[in-house]
Amino acid sequence: MVIKRKTPLRKCTGCNSMKDKRELIRVVKTPEETFVIDTTGKKNGRGAYICHSADCLNLAIKNKGLDRSFKTSIPAEVYNELKEELSSFEK
Repeated sequence: MVIKRKTPLRKCTGCNSMKDKRELIRVVKTPEETFVIDTTGKKNGRGAYICHSADCLNLAIKNKGLDRSFKTSIPAEVYNELKEELSSFEK
């Protein structure tokens, strides 16, 4: 008998669609109150997810999706890092 595991789904903070966890970029607020882009998906801290799309990032910035997820304002450097990360995926 083969046991099939359920794939973990997470909601994008930009477009609000549910996708497989591995298809999204994870942003983590560490216990030290810093924000990090987590490529492994295993770092400690509160996480929020965003699609590999510049449109979703722009929506998340516009509707303050990441700010709501972390219940605090996100520094501009984090958004700049995300834009760089997305540009590397699109190549």
